[in-house]
Amino acid sequence: MELSQIRLVVQDFPRVFRFYRDVFGLTPQFDDERGPYAKFAFPQGNAALALHAREDLEKLTGPLPFASAPRALVVVHVANVDQTVAELKARGAEIHREPVDAWGRLRVAYLFDPEGNLLELQQWLLSRPAT
Repeated sequence: MELSQIRLVVQDFPRVFRFYRDVFGLTPQFDDERGPYAKFAFPQGNAALALHAREDLEKLTGPLPFASAPRALVVVHVANVDQTVAELKARGAEIHREPVDAWGRLRVAYLFDPEGNLLELQQWLLSRPAT
């Protein structure tokens, strides 16, 4: 088995698409905010985040229950959390939790996307010990 992508099921596709493209700064595979699907590549590595319009997905799955937010936690590794937070704020992001050191080895900050999915910006301060 191989993980292909993390896909968020969204209600307001254009709004969430613009957030990940314009505010979060990811590049979409195709620049079309009409949807019903979009895949965003991260600048480094092979990770991808995808969006799927709920209405379109339900054509295949049938009705999906609507869970209260947050429905997902998307963790994104960055080189410098403080710098990334400043860049996101400059593009209009509202930060839920300003950068803080956590667990003695990480620096993290949190924000929500327009549909309530929680995003964690994560910077490694110390490497994990060898096991």
